[in-house]
Amino acid sequence: MTSGQWSPATIVAVSLLCFSTLFTVYRTRSQRGNSSQRIPEVGEFLPLLTAWSFFAKRRDFLWENFKKTGAQIFRFRVLRHHVVAMKGLEARKMFFNEKALDLFEGVKIFSYTGPNMRDIDVAAAEQSNQFLMKQFANLVSKERLVDVLPAMLKDTDALMAQWGAEGTLDPFKELNDVVFQLIVRMGSCRELAEDRDVVSRMSVCLDNLEKNGTPIAHLLPWFPSPARRAIVRNNRALFELVKPFVEARRAATERTTDTIDLLLQAGFPLDNVVELVLGVINAGYVNTGMNVGWTAIFTGMHPEWKDKLAAEFQALLANHTENSSLPIHERLASIPLNVWEAELPVMDVVMRETLRMTMGILSLRRNLGADVSVGDKTIQTGEFLAYPMEDVHYDPEIYSDPHAFDPRRFDEGREEDKRAPLAFLAWGGGRHVCLGMRLAKLEVKLVLAMFFLTFEFQVVDAAGRVPKSLPRVDFNDLQRPRPQKGNPCYIKFKRLAKDN
Repeated sequence: MTSGQWSPATIVAVSLLCFSTLFTVYRTRSQRGNSSQRIPEVGEFLPLLTAWSFFAKRRDFLWENFKKTGAQIFRFRVLRHHVVAMKGLEARKMFFNEKALDLFEGVKIFSYTGPNMRDIDVAAAEQSNQFLMKQFANLVSKERLVDVLPAMLKDTDALMAQWGAEGTLDPFKELNDVVFQLIVRMGSCRELAEDRDVVSRMSVCLDNLEKNGTPIAHLLPWFPSPARRAIVRNNRALFELVKPFVEARRAATERTTDTIDLLLQAGFPLDNVVELVLGVINAGYVNTGMNVGWTAIFTGMHPEWKDKLAAEFQALLANHTENSSLPIHERLASIPLNVWEAELPVMDVVMRETLRMTMGILSLRRNLGADVSVGDKTIQTGEFLAYPMEDVHYDPEIYSDPHAFDPRRFDEGREEDKRAPLAFLAWGGGRHVCLGMRLAKLEVKLVLAMFFLTFEFQVVDAAGRVPKSLPRVDFNDLQRPRPQKGNPCYIKFKRLAKDN
């Protein structure tokens, strides 16, 4: 929307916002003084423009200002909020180890956080973050993973069967859809996961939330812009899609180990169970499906690793299953969880390298405790912190030729990820480790095992030719690690044989 298309009400709202923000900036600056230890400020008197740049091209904004200030730390404003951007080892150690830095508060304002039930007047769960994290840990316990593993493989087989014998697919759509189905299976209940219409509509709603997470929607959440109205509409739709299943499980006489039942047994009110189910589903939706797509792309562009991975999955079948007449998904379902987790070394290093290359995104925190320090600089209570993981994952002092796909960099004796503290952050680090790591790893392995054992494939461009170069991740994308625009890539596939 250009300024000429804005309504008079929008122009007045933005003008008042600019005035109030400039006044706040002036007052804050006068209070801070001119200490030599002061963090460099960026865009102090143009906070709206600075905020817009941050939301529009986040990665470029950060690295341009690191260069402009010549510092490893700088402060900027997003309306009334202070954000401190930082890079380097000392910043990384503080960012991931400081107890007072809160992840949930960090992403609440500055990042796409998926469904938000406050938009439709559903009160947040009253329990602490620590209690909620404990409940999430229960949802991804070993017992639950073992219980749901066969159903996830059956889901994967059913969706891949819909692709047909051969064709071309968008790995960031079709493979992502498969992963989303597994996430719903794990994060809700059997009845919801097996209602394909509801699952499809949920996916559409989440996509719509993502698409409407515009700078205007972020910067002016109180203003009823078209994007803001779409966000509220899709949040309501998600709530209404999931609520009937929670009501049905609450009324059921038999209890299961499904997520909805576990949350009901933990004492959560119905509306909060809906909220938490959507939160669990969204947590997996954002990155896991994208990284399955990237793994297919990277291995497809590197025949050596594609062949190694295919051979490892073939050995998995040969060494751990007996009845070769069964469908592949049933044979894989008979393999113990510990084998999936500990006996796929090629898959593990391929996944690790894929995550290193794709997880260069911005990580966010908020300081909820006392002032903390990075060197001689002070981060004040209430301030937000931003650390780009690209700083370490693409550091040539740690990772040789960092833009190259090279899983061997993790081999024993080379181990580039051990050259510096906290050098691999795809699963978090320090005090802030991803609680969904075990589930996400399993989902990636299940989907790729089915894919490699069922299809022969190659990577092609929009013209159907083998790409000349490896696609790169767009770290300016606010939401997910997609390929840079103008460089699309696809998977051309052919089914190897019927698996039954």
